[in-house]
Amino acid sequence: MIIVKQYFSKMKGFEKSPPREPFKKIIWSWIGAFFGIFFVSFIPEMMDLGIINSLFIVGSFGASAVLVYGAPQSDFAQPRNLIGGHLISAIIGVSVYKFINLDISILGALAVSLSIVMMHFTCTLHPPGGGTALIAVIGGRAIHDLGYLYVLSPIALGAFLLLFIALVVNNFSRNPKRHYPRYWI
Repeated sequence: MIIVKQYFSKMKGFEKSPPREPFKKIIWSWIGAFFGIFFVSFIPEMMDLGIINSLFIVGSFGASAVLVYGAPQSDFAQPRNLIGGHLISAIIGVSVYKFINLDISILGALAVSLSIVMMHFTCTLHPPGGGTALIAVIGGRAIHDLGYLYVLSPIALGAFLLLFIALVVNNFSRNPKRHYPRYWI
């Protein structure tokens, strides 16, 4: 019984919740996220592909936007992690789907877990990469038909667009704690 009590005592938390971020940081985060996702969405519109059927809008980009615009100093938000995490995860997701013949739920779990392992090995851990790998497996026929082109478009193109907007918006701020990136490689 003591072991169970000790185990569950680890879950009570040991620190006080952090305070709300300053209003300026919230506004800069909003500006970055708005323009980042807008431009990732705008490209298919500009190419007359229609946003609803667009493969440029990948759910994991929303999570990347939270990191690169909302927490730009986080290790997870740095360019190496943003680009590398998405690309590695996309390659793994496509490979798992193409070359392993198992139930889709096992493929999804395998793609995400292998992506985490490879992102750790390459020092490119980017949590939205897990979503990128999962989408490659469960994304349906439109994604599956792309094969490895999924890695280039929408993933590489979208990640580089998010990075470009992060470089522009995050460095407009006068706050040096917001300047981006902390490091490239």
